[in-house]
Amino acid sequence: MYIEHLAIWCKDLEAMKDFYVKYFAAKPNEKYHNPRNQFSSYFLGFEKGPRLELMQMPEIPDNVNDVMAQFSGLIHFAVSVGSEATVNGLTEQLRKDGITIVGEPRKTGDGYYESAILDPEGNRIEITV
Repeated sequence: MYIEHLAIWCKDLEAMKDFYVKYFAAKPNEKYHNPRNQFSSYFLGFEKGPRLELMQMPEIPDNVNDVMAQFSGLIHFAVSVGSEATVNGLTEQLRKDGITIVGEPRKTGDGYYESAILDPEGNRIEITV
């Protein structure tokens, strides 16, 4: 067994797609749209690992969790970028572009090298080797 994909409800589907394409080299499929229920989505593929599904539908409510706090449930996912230098460089590029950095690049107690950011809609992403 393996994780095939993860999904995120989005308010601005196009901006979210563009973010993951620009910073994480995601490859989007063609946009799917169901006019009956106003559901739209993209599947984003990466070099390896699970895909990310970005979804949008008008009646989905805002997340009430504080994105700067920890809470029960899925809290983050990690994207491997291959090296500590790439973690550092991408983190600095994201900072320069106005993306919120919630964890500076560091070596964790369990041996990972990572930083943590919030995507444009407040989802926490760890950038790791």
